[in-house]
Amino acid sequence: MERKSHSANQRTSGSVVGRLNQYVADFLHSHIPSGASVLVAFSGGLDSRVLLDILLSQKRSSDFTLRAMHVHHGLSPNADAWAAFCQDVCQDASIPFELARVHVPLDSGIGIEAAARHARYTALIGDGADYIALAHHQDDQAETLLLQLFRGAGVKGLAAMAPVDIKRRLLRPLLGISRAELEAYAKERKLKWIEDESNLDEHYDRNYCRHTILPVLEERFPAVKEALARSAVHLAETAGLLDALAALDAAQYLVGNGKQLQLSGLKTLSNARARNALRWWFTSQGLPLPSANRLQEMLHQLLDAKPDAVLKLIVDSENGIWLKRYQGLAYLERGDDIQPLAMTWQGERELHLPDGSRLLFEEVLGAGLATRKLGMHKLRISHRVGGERFKPDAVRPTRTLKHLLQEAHIPPWQRERLPLVYADDTLVAVPNIGVSADCQAHGNEIGLVITWHD
Repeated sequence: MERKSHSANQRTSGSVVGRLNQYVADFLHSHIPSGASVLVAFSGGLDSRVLLDILLSQKRSSDFTLRAMHVHHGLSPNADAWAAFCQDVCQDASIPFELARVHVPLDSGIGIEAAARHARYTALIGDGADYIALAHHQDDQAETLLLQLFRGAGVKGLAAMAPVDIKRRLLRPLLGISRAELEAYAKERKLKWIEDESNLDEHYDRNYCRHTILPVLEERFPAVKEALARSAVHLAETAGLLDALAALDAAQYLVGNGKQLQLSGLKTLSNARARNALRWWFTSQGLPLPSANRLQEMLHQLLDAKPDAVLKLIVDSENGIWLKRYQGLAYLERGDDIQPLAMTWQGERELHLPDGSRLLFEEVLGAGLATRKLGMHKLRISHRVGGERFKPDAVRPTRTLKHLLQEAHIPPWQRERLPLVYADDTLVAVPNIGVSADCQAHGNEIGLVITWHD
């Protein structure tokens, strides 16, 4: 998606109120459908105060609903006063208002800024609105790019903030507008706003960048903020191209609903393209991106470790997602904690298991478990305990379930979580493996096909 950077020099005539309203109107026309609900993240500061005012103006001539949310972090002695200010503004303008109180842990290990941001986004995204409007502007974008550069970020990080984040439903209508223009708008509209005292605390990296680094750069390069924001546009385009290349590289090697990746395919790629494909795979599964060094180590172990080596690398510690390898495939799996399983099926189409996986039950003619013929109205669902024997093929002898699972190339960690289906104490079906030979539906008999979705 193309981003455009608009500087004050490009808008030199007419009322700043009219210009910014037209800019946001064009943005909304391009990105939200008729009838959409828009939630404004309203801190009460200059940026969000201007955004709320513009959206209220646009609402009078556009078909969308508008609400506001103030996230109360509880970090400032002025937090209650800010919440009251925001509520009063919305009440005066007849804008539905919600106050969300969040807890920001001071010992999270990621810093107060990041912890507060995480809590704030969780509250906003959890609201359910079609879109969440954020008041980030051009100066914020320049600061973000610089901070990412200082952290050694890659192309995706240097692309900074997107004007539209489809996955999280975020809109940033002011991203091409400078803070100076927002202040001019507020003064022309005689708006009032709050000042967060923490914005002056240069202990925080962003404030140091804003108050110390960028002013020095502007003395020599007056248009540095606009230039940095423009660079972020170029880097976002490059990141998009890298994602498109990774999708092409990885698509032909994805199996199992995208949760497994054939390593033979990665081996055919250059190291840089293989890393790019692996990074894209993680992102496509909603996982956080590892550092460049960590990503390289993961790729090295996937491709170069001995075939019989046990590979288990953490990808998402918060949600317990691990990278594993088995018989030429890379897997993204939950942790090894196996939840006890003791459930009963009584005709449901779907059972949700304690570990988050699902059992689906579908009646099919001439296949599956002959529940009707055998009078099975209840089935017991449980895990393996060891020593099970099973005969899914009438012309072959009964075999141990362990050997059948090995033959089916089911990874060891999945075997332990595999739900087994019993009629009383008789093992009658093993999802994704088969049905006991003497319990199978044939011909015109109605059968129950049971599949496990991990």
